[in-house]
Amino acid sequence: MARTLASGAAAAPLLTGAENAAAAATALTGKPPAAPLPGSREEARDEARWQTCLGLARQLLLVGNENEDLKLTYLRTLIDHGLPRTTAPKRVLVVGAGISGLVAAWLLKAAGHHVTVLEANANRIGGRIKTFRVGPETSEPPFSDPAQYAEAGAMRIPSQHPLTLALVDKLKLKRRPFYNVDVVPGTGNPDGTPPPVTYKAFTGETWSNGTGPGGYRAPTQASNTWVLANGVRARKSEYGDHPAAMNRGFGVAESMLNTTTHAALDGILAPVYDYYSKREKDGTRTLKPFDQWVEGWARLLYDFDGFSMGRFLTEYARLGDGSLEAIGTIENLTSRLPLGFLHSFLDASDINPNVTYWELEGGTATLPYAMLPQVADTVVMNRRVIELEYFDPERASQAVHTDAKNRVWARTVQETGSDDVPGTEVPGSFHEFTADVAIVTIPFSALRHVTISPLMSYKKRRAVIELHYDAATKVLLEFNRRWWEFTEDDWKRELDARQPGLYDRYQARPGGVPAVHATGGGSVTDIPNRFVYHPSHRIGDSQGGVILASYSWADDALRWDSLDDEERYPHALRGLQQLYGTRIEAFFTGRGKTQSWLRNRYALGEAAVLTPNQLTQLHPAIGTPEGPLHFAGEHTSLKHAWIEGALESAVRTALEVNAA
Repeated sequence: MARTLASGAAAAPLLTGAENAAAAATALTGKPPAAPLPGSREEARDEARWQTCLGLARQLLLVGNENEDLKLTYLRTLIDHGLPRTTAPKRVLVVGAGISGLVAAWLLKAAGHHVTVLEANANRIGGRIKTFRVGPETSEPPFSDPAQYAEAGAMRIPSQHPLTLALVDKLKLKRRPFYNVDVVPGTGNPDGTPPPVTYKAFTGETWSNGTGPGGYRAPTQASNTWVLANGVRARKSEYGDHPAAMNRGFGVAESMLNTTTHAALDGILAPVYDYYSKREKDGTRTLKPFDQWVEGWARLLYDFDGFSMGRFLTEYARLGDGSLEAIGTIENLTSRLPLGFLHSFLDASDINPNVTYWELEGGTATLPYAMLPQVADTVVMNRRVIELEYFDPERASQAVHTDAKNRVWARTVQETGSDDVPGTEVPGSFHEFTADVAIVTIPFSALRHVTISPLMSYKKRRAVIELHYDAATKVLLEFNRRWWEFTEDDWKRELDARQPGLYDRYQARPGGVPAVHATGGGSVTDIPNRFVYHPSHRIGDSQGGVILASYSWADDALRWDSLDDEERYPHALRGLQQLYGTRIEAFFTGRGKTQSWLRNRYALGEAAVLTPNQLTQLHPAIGTPEGPLHFAGEHTSLKHAWIEGALESAVRTALEVNAA
């Protein structure tokens, strides 16, 4: 049985990066963070690498050639007025009907181009935006309650992603809050009108799709969900107030015992934030002036692209094993310690307790399907591209199917099965397409299996071959009661309604757990489930719901991927019982769904998650055109794994093609 933190323990002082960044970092080791590596000193700087980092910083910050804010350009293009109408229509081939392919096709078609979208899937668009639901994809309910749905892929949109939110609003989809932290029922105004999307450009201009504050008020955070590690259990609020007992289980230094892992990590990262921002007296941060802001990011990339997250925490922050394991477990870093530091650093701004998130009523898949009517006549399903040839005047002798008139040629095949169901090529189903230009949006992990001729540039080929895609796996379980929202009185009423005395019989068993009583939010643990998320909202009048019983990445996900789909559900249920108590089994419907993105035939991974040095060595070539081939998708942006990055790339390539 897990031990529970005593709620009556004396409160310990809680360090935060905002209040005392250096002290919070020093609390972990008794030493301040190490200075950046000597290579960051200007006199020792590699000038070619520095110019690469400067270019990457501008790309990351969306700074255009004339120092314009490209995010502003993209918003005006996607949301306000589209592309300029073309006077020279092109035949455009778009490979992949994920969100980036659909948006690029939508913009180019509206501008007057002749677009064809090739999608490998026979029954679904959207790529890694996928919802288990009854809908255009299938009429077979994924759960026993046909009204229930759950996300296989993208599930939340941060408030600082204006392209995504503005597109949602433009398509008149209903967005509502996603509670990354559980909330107090009855507080705030969760059904109020969401605020308009507002973006303040670094040029000083402001873009908005509406006026006024909206009618939405955020509920109060409750933090009732669990942290369970090393046999110690605490509500997140208890851990925030009294972290010592949980930290002690990891064997961390005495100096860290009274500091939460979130505060400690914030403190460790504070000197990195200092590269491009400054901390004010009230603890808030403001960006440095434009030139210092851009150069600060370039120096940050220069200094830290060679670091894995593990190397950063041990060599730069000088963490001991116990502190490293505590931060890794509770802050979701353990499985990604061998991967690039910069990915986790950039994610820290998007996955944060203080960020407001939104979800789409009906599921995230409503987004690509809301776009489909605009381009439905251009989409050809069940056409996986297996060969791609492009015309390069300097290598015209290598062309077999292309010339100056037909600059792109693609050979496709039909397949049985689907993205998650094994299949084979259909004999005799080959079909060829020609075009003036192509936008390739499929992940490089999938493009690796497409024969491309002539050979693309060396750096592009290395990126296609080497770009790292992470594993991510979800296991979802359906329950006919929303037990995660129950108080103890609710538990007694519901269990005894099933069978008189059932509540007391469960209470008499060893291993009982108090009611979590959480609306939204999730729990974290070191057992295989790792991260658990509760639904933020009831679906219609349903008394039940679907819980994300396990969400894991990298090596944690690979352990689940080794199991067949049906094998995962009992493992996930047992893990939930360790977290929430044996009694939850009374409401399990026996139904579940699971998604392994690494085993998905057309995704071959969750998202591009770079390893050390891949940003400076590979990324500069990822989004650059190869003759008439243009490249879009989250991997071509620097917002990996987010819809926002895919949208940025879609608008960028649409502008490229329209202007060519």
